[in-house]
Amino acid sequence: MKVESKYCILGLVLSLLVSCGQKDVEQVDQGPWSQLDSIRALIKAPEFQDQDFVVTDFGAKSGGEQLNTEAIAHAIEACHKAGGGRVVIPEGVFLTGAVHLKSNVNLHISEGAVLRFSRNPKDYLPIVRSRWEGMELMNYSPFIYAYQQENIAITGKGTLDGNADMENWWPWCGAKHYGWKEGMGRQNPSRKLLHEMVHDRVPLEERVFGEGHYMRPQFVQPFECKNVLIQDVKLINSPMWNLHPVLCENVTVERVRIETLGPNNDGCDPEACKNVLIKDCYFDTGDDCIAIKSGRNEDGRIPGIPSENIIIEGCEMKEGHGGVVIGSEISGGARNIFAQNLLMDSPNLDRVLRIKTSSKRGGTVENVYMRDVVVGTYKEAAVRFNMFYEEEGDHIPTIRNIIVENLQVKNGGKYAVMANAYESSPVTNFQMINCLIDSVDEVFNVNHMKDVKFENVVINGEEVKFEEEVK
Repeated sequence: MKVESKYCILGLVLSLLVSCGQKDVEQVDQGPWSQLDSIRALIKAPEFQDQDFVVTDFGAKSGGEQLNTEAIAHAIEACHKAGGGRVVIPEGVFLTGAVHLKSNVNLHISEGAVLRFSRNPKDYLPIVRSRWEGMELMNYSPFIYAYQQENIAITGKGTLDGNADMENWWPWCGAKHYGWKEGMGRQNPSRKLLHEMVHDRVPLEERVFGEGHYMRPQFVQPFECKNVLIQDVKLINSPMWNLHPVLCENVTVERVRIETLGPNNDGCDPEACKNVLIKDCYFDTGDDCIAIKSGRNEDGRIPGIPSENIIIEGCEMKEGHGGVVIGSEISGGARNIFAQNLLMDSPNLDRVLRIKTSSKRGGTVENVYMRDVVVGTYKEAAVRFNMFYEEEGDHIPTIRNIIVENLQVKNGGKYAVMANAYESSPVTNFQMINCLIDSVDEVFNVNHMKDVKFENVVINGEEVKFEEEVK
């Protein structure tokens, strides 16, 4: 079934949901959703001059054998110096190492084009400033990278192929089921070292990784950039996180298709970003489909920059640890997250909405609003809150003001709602309104929640009032 047809059905289902004894939708839609238009008005895709710089004019050759890193870099530099425009990857397969975007450059992957990335780690040197699982370091360049640039884009109906598999990049995660074998290098010792450096506040220039450390680079990472557009492209075979804007403002991710089931293959992870639109995308991932982040531990808490004003709409989620996820690297906090008109369906999709953090990380997650979501099936929980994800410490997190409306699940998993919070910091003001969830094994697996409201919530055919059922 085509995606467009599914969303027609989604709209019909939600209309029927409301008409069959539900509360007046207009009453529900008022309140926090009234902010949506004003936030949307802040997010504007960059525009570019109408001039093309075709990489073959700079010496690039298709076929997937010649390394075209230098030719693509020359095309980007020429485009940048000319005031901007499109750097065009034409039809064919083009092999490259790291691609570094510059201001006013739109990297356009033409329909029928494949930009395939080298499997040689040396092609991602010299090292650059990056964030890796929420921690700053000097590491291999992400495959497509931009640092402190403005008005940049990746567009076109072609394919970005990370070229990772069970023999390349993925084994570095250290897991045998992703190809790691005894005697091979893996990220584990360097990951531990980086944690120690973050805790000890080691200066960035001394956090030098890269060769010999096996820290997989991200696929696409704009870092401290403004006015970013990623549109229409397809991403496959990522080494790690796919789309990872860090400390960016005004980001649009639209009609992107991500199909990659490797380790930590998150779909889109805006980290400490402001004013972000993720629209009409497709996610089939080896980890979270969308994961909103803001830095891990000291690297998130000390700058204290949240992810905020994020709109997620019209997306389809298949396999993944969660559909819409906040955390776990969320020490800077997150607020004003709006997710609507979503379609999710996979027995390998663990959760619909997931908020994960810990007292090692801390942070405040607040003002998260989800509505109009149709789910075929999921594995674990429709909504899950977890304050005990990985390490414990002295920074008790806060989760508050979470509202889920018009959620329909045909075949639920183990639970409808899971929550594991601190008694001193309960999940506060969680609301479910006009929701239908069928075929769950158990309704609740929760502790420490405060000011919870269920209105017209039917689970396994019976209306549920949280206040009466769980204390």
